[in-house]
Amino acid sequence: MNLDPALLEILVCPQCRATLAVDDDASELVCSACALAYPVRDDIPVMLVDEARPVA
Repeated sequence: MNLDPALLEILVCPQCRATLAVDDDASELVCSACALAYPVRDDIPVMLVDEARPVA
C-alpha cells in the first residue's frame, strides 16, 4: 500500500471522525473507535461506511 503521508494525516473515519490506523497487511485503514476497516484499492482509500467491514 502506497498512501501519501499528508493524506493519512487528514483522513478520518466518516462515521465517527476518529483517526485511522494503517493495516498494510490487509490493505485497510482501521478505526478503533467504531471498529470498522475501510479498504484501500489500487492505493485509493474507499471511505464509505457501506464498504467498510466490522473488525472482529
